[in-house]
Amino acid sequence: MKNWVGSVAVAAMLSAGAVSGAFAQAKAAPASPASGKDLLAKSGCLACHAVDKKLVGPSYTDVANKYRSVKGAEDKITAHVLNGGGGVWGQIAMPPHKHIPEADVRSMVRFILATK
Repeated sequence: MKNWVGSVAVAAMLSAGAVSGAFAQAKAAPASPASGKDLLAKSGCLACHAVDKKLVGPSYTDVANKYRSVKGAEDKITAHVLNGGGGVWGQIAMPPHKHIPEADVRSMVRFILATK
């Protein structure tokens, strides 16, 4: 009898949308820095950047050291990745990466800013 009552309660929550709302909230949670690392590898960023040394562009460690304490750094770097630009780290401009979803870029930027 006890299991039957519990099943009815779960069914009622499902039909009312309570559980699906909880799943939606979990799905919308911000990505972890570890997934940012995976996205950097998948997106081709490692062709021009490395964690600890300058390649074509600055190392992630250099970016983190420069921006870690800057207010609004995540937004600033995200916009720079999406829109491209130059003059911050030298003569070679970074091309825009508008093909990468902004949420993925933000996850990558969070990983970069957490780099030590």
